[in-house]
Amino acid sequence: MALSLNPANPNSNVNSDPNPYTPAELRAVFRARKMWGIVRKKVGAGASCILTSGQALQRLRPAASASRYYSSAAKEMTVRDALNSALDEEMSADPKVFLMGEEVGEYQGAYKITKGLLEKYGPERVLDTPITEAGFTGIGVGAAYHGLKPVVEFMTFNFSMQAIDHIINSAAKTNYMSAGQISVPIVFRGPNGAAAGVGAQHSQCYAAWYGACPGLKVLAPYSSEDARGLLKAAIRDPDPVVFLENELLYGESFPVSAEVLDSSFTAPIGKAKIEREGKDVTITAFSKMVGYALKAAEVLSKEGISAEVINLRSIRPLDRATINASVRKTNRLVTVEEGFPQHGVGAEICTSVVEESFGYLDAPVERIAGADIPMPYAANLERMAVPQVEDIIRAAKRACYRAVPLAASG
Repeated sequence: MALSLNPANPNSNVNSDPNPYTPAELRAVFRARKMWGIVRKKVGAGASCILTSGQALQRLRPAASASRYYSSAAKEMTVRDALNSALDEEMSADPKVFLMGEEVGEYQGAYKITKGLLEKYGPERVLDTPITEAGFTGIGVGAAYHGLKPVVEFMTFNFSMQAIDHIINSAAKTNYMSAGQISVPIVFRGPNGAAAGVGAQHSQCYAAWYGACPGLKVLAPYSSEDARGLLKAAIRDPDPVVFLENELLYGESFPVSAEVLDSSFTAPIGKAKIEREGKDVTITAFSKMVGYALKAAEVLSKEGISAEVINLRSIRPLDRATINASVRKTNRLVTVEEGFPQHGVGAEICTSVVEESFGYLDAPVERIAGADIPMPYAANLERMAVPQVEDIIRAAKRACYRAVPLAASG
């Protein structure tokens, strides 16, 4: 299923569908951007005939179709708007904060997270970069060494692999290796995990990868409150933060309180949130899987199973205390994640519970994760490769000894 922005005006509606480009359109963007660079070299950057890659994309689309709008009520906000407002407020409050990445400025962000910020803060603080993740990430880390606060956007975290040397060796380890003399206040942000129909090289979850590295803080928001509060906290933090968003959540709308909308609001790094209280089984999840866990809990409640859903929010540091306290109450655990099962976030949670709360467990721990394969492109196989609500329901029933035996189901 292709989700797109309003084709008539790609910059008009930040509350549009969560995935602005289809895979074919993304490829067209890259081709158009490459051609734009070639033409600019030949005829000069000021030539009126040159199109931006975003404008070129619009030539490839038919005119037309209505955009989707969300509630304009004061207490409703999309994840996209939450991220945009957090960036805006932090840039306004601190002149050291600046943004850099591919198409964050003139095109206002591939997913419109940076909409309006170039116009407001100018090209010195909103920097469009070439398609060189290793290059602009290294520049960002160097700027952080000198006291600035860069926010580096990756169009997808899969592309952060091009820059992983700077993220790990240059950013994560420097404070320790300098005996605390050099802080690296930098945020690496962008969409992480499975999108829709974009293949294996664009659909991997890197929570466990970055969560394994000392020196980094790794955050994965679910709701608008998470996105807004955690991004503001990340920008203010003196250490490097990997901020893992979800492309399919950008257009989702969530209720927010007046407290969340206050410019001073931040969410605590390293603190999980209990999204739903329960007494029979604990379900841990992060990012998009929190919504799936809540849907599963609703179904389970109709069958007499009370599930407690924990939104991890912070992958590193991990809120082990909240997880173990919940397991000691429910005596059962189901972990949910989109990433690969081996060496995953769920595996770390299971280890923590075995080490600290083994005597409280009344059933084996259940781990729900993505399939142990590169992400398929075909839609039917893609669905089978990532956890679904029904997978969580079955695991919770097994933990509560409510699963139907295979012999009986036949």
